[in-house]
Amino acid sequence: MKRIIVIGSPGSGKSTFSRKLNILTNIPLYHLDLIWHKPDKTNVTKEVFDKDLFEILKQDSWIIDGNYQRTLIPRIEACDTVCFFDLPTALCIKGVKKRMGSPRPDMPWVEEELDPIFMEYILNFEKERLPGIYEALKQYPNKNIYIFNNHIESEQFLKNIK
Repeated sequence: MKRIIVIGSPGSGKSTFSRKLNILTNIPLYHLDLIWHKPDKTNVTKEVFDKDLFEILKQDSWIIDGNYQRTLIPRIEACDTVCFFDLPTALCIKGVKKRMGSPRPDMPWVEEELDPIFMEYILNFEKERLPGIYEALKQYPNKNIYIFNNHIESEQFLKNIK
């Protein structure tokens, strides 16, 4: 386990899990939100994002936290391990609401309120994004794929690493 992607809906616990995994393994951690978002709440171009992401993918080891489905296939192809958070929508919304107003090491600003467009993305994630993720994962049976349906499963995974 040297090249790990952590994917799933916003609010599912990907970033928290990734930080814990980083501490346990000492594998470098990269948050896609920090690559995509600028502190002024604008974004880099897709070309800049892709260039930065592909530089990371060339490294010997990494943990990459973030969904960004447009780049999912190249990340799956480059990784040896996928940690996929498939949690209920209500739990993801609760996770996003819980972090409002708190600084996060995986975001370049503090989210003060829940953006309605972001909320809609989370509400539609199960219907619009999950099928594509499962379809992509099916194409790579040689990868170590861990699917977490609750936080107990992801915590057990981390305990097994210790």
